[in-house]
Amino acid sequence: MIINGDKVSIGTNKETIIKFLTNPQNFELLLPMDKVKDFKSDQEGCSFKVQGGFMISLLQNGFENDKVFLKSGEKSPFPFKLTVFLSEIESTRTEGYIEFDGEVNAFLKMMVEKPLLSLFNYMSNKLDKHFS
Repeated sequence: MIINGDKVSIGTNKETIIKFLTNPQNFELLLPMDKVKDFKSDQEGCSFKVQGGFMISLLQNGFENDKVFLKSGEKSPFPFKLTVFLSEIESTRTEGYIEFDGEVNAFLKMMVEKPLLSLFNYMSNKLDKHFS
């Protein structure tokens, strides 16, 4: 299952965003804290509980010139990859979106697709606000 979040325009350059996103501690600033509990992070990744009691863990998985890669950790309920696509449109502005690629069966897809899309769009908008 692939889910693409909304494309947003972020008020800073691509390098600044990559540096921000490759520090797992910064993800706490992007999550809806009214729907997330028990956030923990270290240099390798972060983990948190979402509504419904699911534990999600995100691990750093590298970056390229215009992409940041994350993957699910052992605590996540199913394997997935997140890729943040970035495209610098001028020296002080970057467009980006989050792509989720998860191994989810049809039943689980019905349950998680809308909440995940909502989460990714929330995170993208928070990233924009952080650099505005």
